[in-house]
Amino acid sequence: MKNHRSRLLLSFAIVTLPLAADAAPPDGARLFAANCAMCHSVTPDLQPLAGPGLFKLLGRRIAGAPGYGYSAALASAGGGGRNWSESELDRFLLDPAAHTPGTTMPVSVPDPAERAALIAHLKTFEGQAAAPAAAIPPPAPAAAGGEHWSADRPGRVHEVRADRLAAPFATPSAGNSPRTVPRPRDAVPAVPAGFKVNLWATDPDKGRLLVKAPNGDLFMSSMSKRLIKVFRSSTGERADTVSVFASGLNRPFGFAFWPVGPNPRYLYVAYVNSIVRFPYKNGDLVAGAEPEVVVPSLVAAPGSHTTRTLVFSADGKTMHVSIGSASNIGEQIGPRPAEPLADWEAKHGLGGAWGDETDRGVVLSFDPDGGNRRTHATGLRNCVGMYRHPGTGDLFCSVNERDLLGDNLPPDYLTRVPRGAFFGWPWYYIGANEEPRLQGVRPDLRDKVRQPDLLVTAHSAPLGMVVYEAGPGPGAGSRFPAEYHGDMFLALHGSWNRATRTGSKVVRVFMKNGVPTGSYQDFATGFVVSDREVWGRPSSVAVQDDGSLLVVDDVTGEIWRVAPARAEAAR
Repeated sequence: MKNHRSRLLLSFAIVTLPLAADAAPPDGARLFAANCAMCHSVTPDLQPLAGPGLFKLLGRRIAGAPGYGYSAALASAGGGGRNWSESELDRFLLDPAAHTPGTTMPVSVPDPAERAALIAHLKTFEGQAAAPAAAIPPPAPAAAGGEHWSADRPGRVHEVRADRLAAPFATPSAGNSPRTVPRPRDAVPAVPAGFKVNLWATDPDKGRLLVKAPNGDLFMSSMSKRLIKVFRSSTGERADTVSVFASGLNRPFGFAFWPVGPNPRYLYVAYVNSIVRFPYKNGDLVAGAEPEVVVPSLVAAPGSHTTRTLVFSADGKTMHVSIGSASNIGEQIGPRPAEPLADWEAKHGLGGAWGDETDRGVVLSFDPDGGNRRTHATGLRNCVGMYRHPGTGDLFCSVNERDLLGDNLPPDYLTRVPRGAFFGWPWYYIGANEEPRLQGVRPDLRDKVRQPDLLVTAHSAPLGMVVYEAGPGPGAGSRFPAEYHGDMFLALHGSWNRATRTGSKVVRVFMKNGVPTGSYQDFATGFVVSDREVWGRPSSVAVQDDGSLLVVDDVTGEIWRVAPARAEAAR
């Protein structure tokens, strides 16, 4: 009966119910603003953002917007001579991954009435003929100390300072999404001298987030394929067992084992708008039961940023869930919430946004049973990577900051996130720097913005992180040198809103007593081919029990293992 009840609750959590007879029909413009506008423009110049421009979409060849670096999957679909029709677009929006396996499109619209309203809204942008795509500014030369991918190499140190930020709009805002190309023959990530890299596994489902279970198994989620896998290595050198733990899930991303410690009983999984848990014991390769719904709904408007990362506190009493914004800077929410500001913030936290941004750009907290919902921190535009420091217990976020302010503004960041902290979004960035497009809206918040611990080159898109710790026993033969212990590895997925590409690498964050010191160092590079092309985009990192580091590339689906060369030679 318990499992039957769970299935009913899960269905209720993810299926949009039919509209009541007196309900207002879906608003296509609002659906576009909530689900599409952050990544797609609808202006006649077809200015590409993170996604291609959608002006005059219907009738256009699939993958046919000039100047945009489409995924290989979508480009292949367009190469077959197919055009975007209403029926084609309806099938794509229902389930992008089913329509075009391998697409990078993360948003689906399951409700047929909402899809119809959204398509009708797109049809309104069919007036004048579209102009050519706006030109991307030419790449700047790699100056000494400048942030340009061609200067990236293992060992290079970066320091981005809050007192040296670029001015807003100092450069044009580039739409420079990377075009992915096949990995060049014999190319592997470049790592520091004294280290060796080998291919640990290839995941055809191209999962993004890798997390180690207490017994040493590696779990990885795939939002597009709607599943969670388990990877096991008997030697550490390569994965020799791969199993689908659970499938048919609702865009799973973050997950965590509970209770915290060596013997968990559950695997908690964050869906796009709910949280479930599977019974789990060490060594399980396949879920033995249907999931139980713990939190049936997270936000009223789940579109746009859809990744939900999940972490438990060190004592296991608090479950943290990160929820990114529904827009770039919340420009549609208006100057005040519907109720008095003090009352609103008492419920949603200092600087908590409202309207379609209610409980967005935040970290929420719950008890492990899903009760006692509260706001942990606010003003985090997209805390897509979240992590509990194993030594201090501090909660960390890697934050993808706002776009369209220029090549070098604002920096992304990595930071500790204490309870009650406000990090500025949408009204401020990197301390008391006011967002120029929302000038004068919230002057009361200027002196209440927490400064992040570590700034990262603007638009680098930091994702997964891990603190380097030695393996659990004397058999750990691939331990890194002692100077790495306690530092953090951070995956930078790479830029789209920058004319000169940055990111697409793994960096080492220098730490002291569990706190970033303010600088970081290139560790694994070589994924970038040119300012327009990459063959890989690191998304996650994990440390195996033998001490080796795993790096996930969600473009190729390859997982790379990095270990000291001396350990490999001794085998």
